[in-house]
Amino acid sequence: MALPPILSERLKLPIVAAPLFIISNPDLVIAQCKAGIVGSFPALNARPAEELDRWLEKITTELAEYDAANPDNPSAPFAVNQIVHGSNDRLQHDVEMCVKWKVPIVITSLGAKEFVNEAIHSYGGIVLHDIINDRFAKKAIEKGADGLIAVAAGAGGHAGALSPFALIQEIREWFDGPLLLSGSIANGDAVLAAQAMGADLAYIGSAFIATKEANAEQPYKQSLVDSNADDIVLSNLFTGVHGNYLKPSIIAAGLDPDNLPESDPSKMSFGSGGNSEAKAWKDIWGCGQGIGAIKAVLTAGDLVASIEDQYNVAKARLTNT
Repeated sequence: MALPPILSERLKLPIVAAPLFIISNPDLVIAQCKAGIVGSFPALNARPAEELDRWLEKITTELAEYDAANPDNPSAPFAVNQIVHGSNDRLQHDVEMCVKWKVPIVITSLGAKEFVNEAIHSYGGIVLHDIINDRFAKKAIEKGADGLIAVAAGAGGHAGALSPFALIQEIREWFDGPLLLSGSIANGDAVLAAQAMGADLAYIGSAFIATKEANAEQPYKQSLVDSNADDIVLSNLFTGVHGNYLKPSIIAAGLDPDNLPESDPSKMSFGSGGNSEAKAWKDIWGCGQGIGAIKAVLTAGDLVASIEDQYNVAKARLTNT
């Protein structure tokens, strides 16, 4: 099935920038969209809740002004991530803000709620739901999601456990709608590989932490440049859900990355982002296994341009073999 126009007509590259907790902000989203990829941010990054209205106004207004000045090179659409887990006491408010501003794409995580999908569909928006296995994928589509984000092994932050080959293969046996792949994608070669295995678009997160617009401390950004896949640790200690984190940040917190205790998953919390939750993500740095491709801290626009060059070279290489 062909991609809906919102995911095809205004994208320079088949890429959606993943929403990064604490890190994604309006400046980063606007830069990503101007560079020709879908920019996104978690609704919970806008704090207090009233700030979300201002963020959406800023993004919508600045992108509209850019499009008016660049009719031949308009911006890509943007997305807002909604955590639909029961602990999110802001969900109703944040969905209402998305409806008010007619957010083009909503990304839902940690559960699937029909009322969210219906609200976004009411004005013509689409919903992409992130999943870690085929069972969750089917549930998401049954509840009205328009597309899926397959979070495979190696993804930054909350990660899946399955190989991308296995996950994409199983989903494509029954689903021909929009399918994105997340997990260790940080350059143009990986974007093309994601498409080759059956995904429509790549979902890139960690590489955008090391950009000038990102709301991350400079040591965090530099650690991405200096580290590689061997420096990634998988643990559920920090949020109750397994995720990938940078080993240097775990050591700096006084913990042994090789002997981390298990957390109680029943106590996980992804609600309005209490101090302990924010502190965990601020001090323990999330990151995916694809960071070996990160060589410098760039602007978001320069990063997208670099990925585009790599993507074109990779396509040419395949054509010539």
